[in-house]
Amino acid sequence: MYNPCIFAGSNDNEMIVENLNRCIESTLLRQTATNDDIKSLCQEAVENNFFGVCVPPYFINTAKQALAKSDVKLITVAGFPLGYQPVTAKIDEIKRYLDVIDEIDVVVNIAAIKSQQWEDVQNEIETITTFVQLRDKLIKIIIETAVLTDEELTRVCEICAHCGVDFIKTSTGFADRGASIKDITRIREIVGDRCGIKASGGIKDRSAALSLIQAGAIRIGTSSAKSMI
Repeated sequence: MYNPCIFAGSNDNEMIVENLNRCIESTLLRQTATNDDIKSLCQEAVENNFFGVCVPPYFINTAKQALAKSDVKLITVAGFPLGYQPVTAKIDEIKRYLDVIDEIDVVVNIAAIKSQQWEDVQNEIETITTFVQLRDKLIKIIIETAVLTDEELTRVCEICAHCGVDFIKTSTGFADRGASIKDITRIREIVGDRCGIKASGGIKDRSAALSLIQAGAIRIGTSSAKSMI
């Protein structure tokens, strides 16, 4: 899968990468966010030519207006942040956003994974992926790596790849930890080049972002976008 970030060597033990801004989804999903916060996020994204912004559904229209004259992509979330809604509820939620957004990040049913209900997990991922892609939008499945065993991680990633998910996203940012190099490396081992990987959660600086990209991530979801570039 195409990666817009191009590594160009190293300098003083720090990786040099071109186009890091085009790997970044500048993110603001905290529950205390305001309209002004979203407008500032979008302005910063436009000024720095970030790939996209990821905002709560409530602020989709605010962000759409702020991004109107730019190429910055608009991304939102569904089933967020715990993922245990029934698939019909997730579809109904997603349906409300697809005419406005470019991409959507959907939390997988982690309760079903923990219950080893793999048929239900596959049915949900396949149903949501088909629904979103038939409308020419891009789908990311958030798997919350912090709460999964290696066996669970392997199974859900295999299902995502089988169902043709565009991206596997590591984290919501609401768990005990976010993305790790180990997570990204393991996901890439499982899915190869069948899915993109979005690293998210706890990525605070440029060095962390570059290490995750080198491990196999193609997108970086972060609330510290500006400081990274």
